[in-house]
Amino acid sequence: MGAGNMATSLAMALKKSGNAPVAVWSRTLSSAELLGSLVGCMYTNELSALPAADVVIISVVDSALREVAAKVSALFPDALVLHTAGSIPMSALADAGASRYGVFYPMQTMSKHNIVPFDNVTIFIESHCDEDTAYLNSLASSLSTKVSYASSEQRCYLHVAAVFACNFPNALYCMVAELLESKNLPFDSMLPLIDEAARKVHNMSPLSAQTGPAKRGDHNVMNAHKAMLNDELASIYESMSNYILKRNNQ
Repeated sequence: MGAGNMATSLAMALKKSGNAPVAVWSRTLSSAELLGSLVGCMYTNELSALPAADVVIISVVDSALREVAAKVSALFPDALVLHTAGSIPMSALADAGASRYGVFYPMQTMSKHNIVPFDNVTIFIESHCDEDTAYLNSLASSLSTKVSYASSEQRCYLHVAAVFACNFPNALYCMVAELLESKNLPFDSMLPLIDEAARKVHNMSPLSAQTGPAKRGDHNVMNAHKAMLNDELASIYESMSNYILKRNNQ
């Protein structure tokens, strides 16, 4: 259910693992057709046209999840209904009328146009009964070597941590690109630095990997940097530097 970034990546991973979906539904027929064609299954924007299903994976925007879950639960009262949302509790599916329900949450940034392999993506699962938990573990293990249980509360913390680990750094990259562009400098000159910073935390703690003027407590450099920036960037620079200073007892 759904044909966005998560739905596309997950459907492709399921197909690769030999668990290809039998149908794709989306509110927009063109989106359903695109994903259905990619995984080789039927597609529709009509809920009544969906075939019988043992498992239904709902991967839609959070604001639509409960509405879709209620309709799915009425259509497939005996199916295992799953959602892929980080910030919505599993109980939302029970509230929507599902008799069997759980969560299938891959910890990865997804994009329709950049399908990533699932081999090393940690998939967090949750279910209301042991039998379905065992099934989810088996399904997740067919996609990835890393499968873990997480409660709804734990998953909320995973979700906010993911915002810090992925969305915020990407926003910083946008700031970097704009700053360099304003001085006719290429953003791709930063790519080796970005790649190395990401690689380092595979082998050492983030605290140990920290470098830069705030790590050294070099206030002269930090003050000079802030003077070069507009008010918005200077405020962000100061907040981040203060965090680093505190963590490194500077």
